[in-house]
Formats: sequence, C-alpha cells, structure tokens
Amino acid sequence: MCLAIPGKITSISGDDPLMRTGKVDFGGILKEVSLAYVPEVKVGDYVIVHVGFALSRVDEDEAKQVFEYLREMQELSELDESRADVPPAPPPVSPAPAGPRAMKIPRRIP
Repeated sequence: MCLAIPGKITSISGDDPLMRTGKVDFGGILKEVSLAYVPEVKVGDYVIVHVGFALSRVDEDEAKQVFEYLREMQELSELDESRADVPPAPPPVSPAPAGPRAMKIPRRIP
C-alpha cells in the first residue's frame, strides 16, 4: 500500500525548477522534499508528498483533515499495541504420530 502525506513548506531552495527542493513540516518532523512536480508552490503552501516528491498542492483544510485521519489511525494502532501484554493463545496440540513404540504388537503364543 502506498501512502502520501500532507506537509507544509517551510523553506525553498534552488532556482532550477527540476532541482528545486523544500523543507516540509510533517507535524513537527522536517524533511527535504523535491518540488520538481509542483513548480508553482511557495513557502506556506501545503503539498502531498510520496517517497520524497511533492506530488500536488492541497489547501490547508484538506491537509488538516488528513492529519486528523492519521491521528485517529494512530489511536487505533495504540489499541492494538495495548493488547501486546496479553499472551497469544497457544497453538492447538496435534496428536503425536504413531510409531513402532506406540503400536501394540501381538505376541505369538507357542
């Protein structure tokens, strides 16, 4: 599954549109991102980023809505993690394979 995350551009460097990069704030985490696909963006804009490339510009409300969804998903994962202290159920025990010792061999009576 691929996931693109919104972030806010805090600075831009470079003059060549194909080599331009920007620092993008993802809720407190800053990353350097290629802006080659979005030459029109400026500092303060929100962009959708996937694998280090800003793919499109989004408005602030949409970016905040995505952040809210991500926060909700984090809460769900924390619920899953809270079950980590409960040991998993043991696997079902299968009967041991019958071998020569498990079989009763009839005795011959002379």
